[in-house]
Amino acid sequence: MLTIIGATLRGIFRDRVFKGIMVLALLFLFIPATASLSMRQVTELSITLSLSLISFILFLLAVFLGATSLWKDMERRYTFSVLSLPVSRCTYLLGRFFGIALFLVMTTSFLGVVASLVIKVSSDMYPPDRPIIWSILFVSLLFTTLKYILVVGVAVLLSTVSTSFFLPIFGTICMFFASGITQQVYEYVTSQATINDTALVKPAVSLVYYLLPNLSSFDLKVNAIYGILPSIEGLGLTLAYFISYTAIIMGFATLIFNYREMK
Repeated sequence: MLTIIGATLRGIFRDRVFKGIMVLALLFLFIPATASLSMRQVTELSITLSLSLISFILFLLAVFLGATSLWKDMERRYTFSVLSLPVSRCTYLLGRFFGIALFLVMTTSFLGVVASLVIKVSSDMYPPDRPIIWSILFVSLLFTTLKYILVVGVAVLLSTVSTSFFLPIFGTICMFFASGITQQVYEYVTSQATINDTALVKPAVSLVYYLLPNLSSFDLKVNAIYGILPSIEGLGLTLAYFISYTAIIMGFATLIFNYREMK
């Protein structure tokens, strides 16, 4: 598996995706100037813009790497060459997944350092009213990375049932935006205010709520911006949820891939 993980990383670094990240990372240079437009909350705005930019870059990586990695291998006949060796399909698929996940961790580490420098410059130019709690910022980056690793898992799962990259890409994008509002929809439908809804609405909403990943629980941006200490119990539950959900979807992906016909 380590060989496949290494090959995945080398392929990503040779791809245009890595160059695109470097181009997007240049946008960090404009954050201090942009944040200075807000004379009262320059540091807070710098943190907001930095975390949002990192989240956007990770989203693009998770969708396109997770959705196209398996498809590219099959188009280039690389999958057939690897599987002809004493390598199981499970090892191959998990190696691809962990390779992409490791790349997301490396990307977050690099961008996190750049963002920290940007935030430090902004705070030195305009000292904030409240001190920056760097530990909360780093925890926010950690859970943001876990969030998009989970998205990669969904993209890989969709890749195992599709012969093109359209379903994995657009399916993952739809899942991402839908999972961001499932909590609010579920709470609204199950509230007393909607007691007159039809009998099928609540079960359907509940089913979708439990099937789709709850990505909102990984968002600690507000905590990082205002230095609010997150609940340790909440972080533990979110981490357990990440491990459980990722293991389940990768288990399904492996099962489907084992029975998939290679043409």
